Amino acid sequence: MTESNQILGQKCGLVAIVGAPNAGKSTLVNALVGQKVAIVSPKAQTTRTRLMGVAIEGETQLLLVDTPGIFEPKRRLDRAMVSAAWGGTEGADVLALVVDAKGGLGAKVTDIAESIKDRSEPKYLILNKVDLADKAKLLLHAEKLNAQVDFAETFFVSATTGDGLVELKAHLAKAMPEGPWHFPEDQVSDATERSLASEVTREQLYLQLHAELPYASAVETEQYKEREDGSVEIHQQILVERPTQRAIILGKGGSRIKEIGARSRTELAAIMGRPVHLYLHVKVKPGWDEEREVYRDMGLDWVD
Repeated sequence: MTESNQILGQKCGLVAIVGAPNAGKSTLVNALVGQKVAIVSPKAQTTRTRLMGVAIEGETQLLLVDTPGIFEPKRRLDRAMVSAAWGGTEGADVLALVVDAKGGLGAKVTDIAESIKDRSEPKYLILNKVDLADKAKLLLHAEKLNAQVDFAETFFVSATTGDGLVELKAHLAKAMPEGPWHFPEDQVSDATERSLASEVTREQLYLQLHAELPYASAVETEQYKEREDGSVEIHQQILVERPTQRAIILGKGGSRIKEIGARSRTELAAIMGRPVHLYLHVKVKPGWDEEREVYRDMGLDWVD
C-alpha cells in the first residue's frame, strides 16, 4: 500500500453475488450502485454474463459482481451461463448468497448453499424481497440456511424498496481490504457502452414480449460509432431460431420492433447522456446458440 493510500484510507474489494435465477441479484446490484448497471426483468435467467457494478461507500469502493442465476444446465448456453456464475466468484473478498425470501427455500437454493459452504471467503446471506415475503417464514428461512452454511452475517432486505440496504452496504464496506480503488469515482460498471447497448435491447425484448419469446434470442451490436455531432450510431442484430419468432418481434406492420427500438433508444440516451441513433433488424439463425462467435460476442466462454 502506498503512502497516498494510507493517507486516504482507501479500501477496495470484490463482492461476488450468487443465487438462484430470479432472486433479485441484478436489482440488488443496481440499488447498491445507485443507478442501473444490470438489466432486470420478471423472467428468470435474464442475466447471462458476469457484470461488475461499482459502488462507493465512504472511502471504500465495492466491486459488485452480478452473476447469472445458478441452475441445472440443460444446453450449451445454460452451461456457459452457470460457468460464468461460478467464474465470477473467483478472487472474491465476500461471497453473498441472495435468496428470494418470497419464493422460499427450494432445491436450487439449498444446492447452491451446499456448493459454497466449504468456501474460505466470508459468506453473507441476503434474504431479498422481504416486502413481499411471509414475515413468519423469514426467520425460519434464515435459521435453516445458517444451519447449513456458516454465514458471517445475515441481512433482510428489499432491493426494490431499499429496506435494509444502508446496513448491508455499510457491512460490505467494512469487510473490504485496504487498497487503492480500481476504477475512477464516476465509473459505475466495467461494461462497455457497446455491450451495454446490447443488454438494454435484450431487456426490452423480455419486458415487451414476456412468454412469447423464451430464451431463443440474442442481441449483437454489429456497429457502434460516434458521429461528428457527438451522438452515437448503433446497429444491432436480433438473432432468433425460427421465422415465427421473427414475426413476433416485428409485430403487425413492424409495430413491435419500432416500440422495442424506441424504448431502448430512450434508455440508452439517458444512460450515455447524448443522442442515440439505434437501428434494429431481426435475423433467423437456427442453432445460433451453438456458434462460438456468438458466445464470444456475449462475453461467455465456450463450454463443452
